[in-house]
Amino acid sequence: MALAKEPPARPPRRTGLWHRPELLDLISDVLLLFAAAALAWALVTWALAKPLFPLRRLELSAPPAQVTQAQLEFVARTAIHGNFFTARLEDVRAAFEKLPWVRRAGVRRLWPDALELSLEEHEAVAYWRDADGDGNVRLINRQGEIFAASSDARMPEFSGPPGMAAAVLERYVACARVLQPLGARPAKLELSARGAWRLWLDDGLAIVLGRGQENSPLDERLERFVAAWPRLRDSLDARIARADLRYPNGFALAPAAANINTNPRPAAASNVK
Repeated sequence: MALAKEPPARPPRRTGLWHRPELLDLISDVLLLFAAAALAWALVTWALAKPLFPLRRLELSAPPAQVTQAQLEFVARTAIHGNFFTARLEDVRAAFEKLPWVRRAGVRRLWPDALELSLEEHEAVAYWRDADGDGNVRLINRQGEIFAASSDARMPEFSGPPGMAAAVLERYVACARVLQPLGARPAKLELSARGAWRLWLDDGLAIVLGRGQENSPLDERLERFVAAWPRLRDSLDARIARADLRYPNGFALAPAAANINTNPRPAAASNVK
């Protein structure tokens, strides 16, 4: 009688990380990927840090009118760091905008070794002095913005409370338009803290406009004066130092010999309807 043979015993199954080839392959692929990325990053960082892409030129999109070559060269030396790829354009732009006459600056890269600089300069239209400030004279541009710069140009003078420069410029433009028939130009415009306006012409005549009222707008008062002034000026013997336009139906005139810091009395005024 034949005895049945027992099947051979299976070897014990090995467990653990080192006995799972498919997992080991996956881990090795991931490690190789990270190693390649780290190597590429190191090479890029090394290449950018080396003087391989130096900045050699700063090109201007248009020649400036107020900013000097010396100022541009100083900012370029102190604000531009790194090479073509690492230079921080925002820092360069901010450095050029600190120049006195620069309103806005723009910077972009020009391959392979240059930066292009575009400047928007302030266009000064008047001198400005804060009515309750430290007395320092600054400038106003066409946008009604105050900026600090030096100028010897002949321009009108504005004065008013802080933050009112744009409103003073707007009033100046309106007054200059109304005064055109006289051939006179406003040389100085002042806004008091109480909202009262005073104007000086280029011939020295002071015009007190006062505060705007709904029933007597400033433009209407000044237009009434402009319409009557040529005839009155020719008929008067004394030189007039001040015209007070704060009256509802006319204005008062003060001769040059009078104390122009005091208001003329309506009874002694030359009122014109």
